[in-house]
Amino acid sequence: MSSVNKVILIGNLGRDPELKHTPSGDPVCNFSIATSESWTDKGGTRQERAEWHNIVVWRKLAEICQRYLTKGSKVYIEGRIQSREYDAKDGSKRRVTEIVAVQMVMLGSRQKEAADTEPEPYTVPDSDIPF
Repeated sequence: MSSVNKVILIGNLGRDPELKHTPSGDPVCNFSIATSESWTDKGGTRQERAEWHNIVVWRKLAEICQRYLTKGSKVYIEGRIQSREYDAKDGSKRRVTEIVAVQMVMLGSRQKEAADTEPEPYTVPDSDIPF
């Protein structure tokens, strides 16, 4: 049996998307989204917990995210979980878990652009996903 690495999230951006370019010129966009759950505990008190997710988006979808999304935007993200290690400024090794998005759909109100320029949902072609 093969394995599956698929994530679907609906949440709100915690910060404006940040667009950068790799040395080869590929656009990459980073932002975080919060998902939340709420429940009533045994004592009848309403509880809520937020979970933060680091999102990485590549190429054309990265440019779309940077252009149309802002802090607070509600989005649907579909992608895969990826963990990577890097060297921190203090010399220590750090590990980060990210969601590499392959689809993004804006939910709720439009924020950065006029209503007539909102993009259709965009899915990254398999050939655009870096591995």
